[in-house]
Amino acid sequence: MPNSASTWLAKSPGAEREPNRVDTTLFPGPLPRHVGIIMDGNGRWAHAKGLPRGEGHRRGVDALRGAVRYAVRRGIRNLTLFSFSSENWSRPEDEIQGLFNLVRLFIRSDLAELNRNSVKVRVIGARDAIPNDIRSLIDEAESKTSGNRGLQLIVAFNYGSRDEIVRAARRLAERVAKGELSPSDIDQPTFEAALDTAGIPDPDLIIRTSGEQRVSNFLLWQAAYAEFVFPPVLWPEFGDAEFEQALEVYAARERRYGGVVGG
Repeated sequence: MPNSASTWLAKSPGAEREPNRVDTTLFPGPLPRHVGIIMDGNGRWAHAKGLPRGEGHRRGVDALRGAVRYAVRRGIRNLTLFSFSSENWSRPEDEIQGLFNLVRLFIRSDLAELNRNSVKVRVIGARDAIPNDIRSLIDEAESKTSGNRGLQLIVAFNYGSRDEIVRAARRLAERVAKGELSPSDIDQPTFEAALDTAGIPDPDLIIRTSGEQRVSNFLLWQAAYAEFVFPPVLWPEFGDAEFEQALEVYAARERRYGGVVGG
């Protein structure tokens, strides 16, 4: 399996095909049911090109749009994108507002295309601190696509996995306090049902761009047995070829889930 940085830059076959068709011409290896992506490197991409960070985020949205289209074309069932973490509030206010404006623009401009391609939108993360208009747009996107049966696009927005786990524990504690649940009833399935990702299969593959090799508070519980791939490209440079290469790396992995393959 090629593993040099240059293999991440190869032109992807099928890049011009219609986004609502599953591409059956690519490698026949097993596809992950669920792919998570930590979209890292917008700011560094902009800095390297002498551009403002906001331009990096704008180009990052273009890469996000391409990743969703490719996942649809490739037949991936679940795609989670880490778009805004609960730690990102520490960034400069103008950068935060710029990110929020890009979220507004993406939902308003892309919702019709997502619907046409039978993409179901689901947003995870705490919503109490999100501006009201963005909450309304999220509600609209989830409502309008709720009946779709194609790719499930999970957007992690104002999301942090530690916060998610604490909120889940609090929900269960409140149920115990109300007498709705006994502490002895709390097992792994019960806990998972209290997480933001309830009903979503655990990620099989997590991709983090920019070459950084850490999870940054993303799907900590759910990623217990995920495979990780760290392409060196910055997020605005991540395209079909890089996505396909990650899938090929995943297909070559031997997944044992703590057991032993072959006896």
